[in-house]
Order: sequence, then structure tokens, then C-alpha cells
Amino acid sequence: MRRWLAPGLLAALACAPVLAADGPPIVFYRYVDSHGVTVLDRQGVPPEYVAKGYQVINAQGRVVQTVPPAPSADEIRQQQAASAQAAADNELLRQYPSLDELDRARSRRLADVDGMMALARGNLQTLQGQQDSVQAQAAELERNGHPVPQELLDQLKGIQGQRADVNARIVNYQAIRQQVDQQFARDRARLAKLLEN
Repeated sequence: MRRWLAPGLLAALACAPVLAADGPPIVFYRYVDSHGVTVLDRQGVPPEYVAKGYQVINAQGRVVQTVPPAPSADEIRQQQAASAQAAADNELLRQYPSLDELDRARSRRLADVDGMMALARGNLQTLQGQQDSVQAQAAELERNGHPVPQELLDQLKGIQGQRADVNARIVNYQAIRQQVDQQFARDRARLAKLLEN
């Protein structure tokens, strides 16, 4: 025999709290499936829908937890970039509390690079003097009809190699100076913006 419940009684039963006989209260998981249908499930959220976010609802129909959708790859990259920028900004403000401090640091750093470049140019002049001296000795020997000793040729080759190394260092210092100048210009522009806020 089929039994029918009065509509009022059916509504009252639907609103009654659902409790587990032994254990924690029963909760439901609300999520949207691949067809766009909102699903209420006691078993949990299928793995393929977890990343889309879901809600945990208690037996009284109240939302007790909302799990937001997982961020996309672009959102993750943006969050990482924002986090890195915030860390860089904090470090910049820690190092340079004012634009004057930054300008003084820039002048010191450029002076250091200029000092290294001047030292290298001094070494280059010394090597040039040594090379001129060795070449003069070789020329004197040739004018007098004597062969140039291998030792003198090796010495000349060594000096030329040292000059090439020093020239390469000078080019490197010039590149470093340009990089330092550009970095301080970027830092100054960023610091000015941060100090405005």
C-alpha cells in the first residue's frame, strides 16, 4: 500500500536537520558539473570539478565553507610577478629611504667602476711602454744585422696578450658602467613612484 504524506508534513520533513546516527553532522557539497548544472552531493566533489571551486553546506542549508576556483596559469604568473615586485619594492625602500640616498649610492658605484677602469687604462699604458721598449730592442738588433732572439719575440707576444686582456677588461667595465647607470635609473623612477604614495 502506497502512503502519501500531506504537503505540509512533507515540507516540514524536508526542513528538518539531517544528522548522522553516529558521527559528525552530514554535509553536502555543491558544485557545477560539466553541463553547467548545480549538483548537491553528500559523497564529495569529483576530482575533475575540484579545480572549479565548490561549497560545503551543512544539513540546515547554510554554507560553512567556500573553496574558490583554482587560479589559472596566467593568474598564477600574475600573482608571482606581483609578489616579486612587492618584495623588490620593499628592498628598494629599505636600501634607499630617499632619492638623495639613491643618487649618492649611484655616484659611489659609478666612481668604483670608473676607478677600476682608470687602473686598467694605467696598466695598459705601462704595457704599451714595455711593448715599445721590446720592439725598439728588436728593431735595433735587426738594424745591426742580428736576428731577433726567440726570447724577445716571446716577451713581445706575452705583452701583446696582456694588453688584449686589459682591453677586454676595459670593455667589460664600460658595459658594467652602462648597466649600473641603467639599473639606477630604473630604481630611481620606481622609488620616486613608491615615495609618491
